[in-house]
Amino acid sequence: MNTKSMLLTVVAVLALSVVASSVYVVKEYEKAIVIRLGSLQEEKPGPGLHFRIPLVDNVKKFDGRILTLDERAESFYTIQSKRLEVDSFAKWRISDLDNYYVFTNGSEQNARVLLSSRINNVLRNEIGKRTLHEVVSGERDQLMASLKEEINKTA
Repeated sequence: MNTKSMLLTVVAVLALSVVASSVYVVKEYEKAIVIRLGSLQEEKPGPGLHFRIPLVDNVKKFDGRILTLDERAESFYTIQSKRLEVDSFAKWRISDLDNYYVFTNGSEQNARVLLSSRINNVLRNEIGKRTLHEVVSGERDQLMASLKEEINKTA
């Protein structure tokens, strides 16, 4: 191989690597944000093939489907100081991508920890306002509606 063909091969490989690093795909069930030089961009790429500027743009992708947070049982006390073991779960999805990224640094684990603590606080407050009978059978529908409303406000 002469130097001319070797140089041409090196240039072709470099050009191919630049093109490959500037293309990304967002799947239908994903949400993505573009971070340009450390700042969030207004544009939110939808599903499909997209291009980015290598070394300038960083693309973060997140699961846009409904996710489940299944917590282990926790002890809560009613207004009568009766202890209850409450096993809870939550269905959630990312609705505001910018806030999600800012508050969780893009980590689903951080989101789960924050959501879990807020759910436990709301559960503790709501169960602490009621008697055992109200929690177990009497006002269960009202309790669930109140929990949902309160968690949606805080989350």
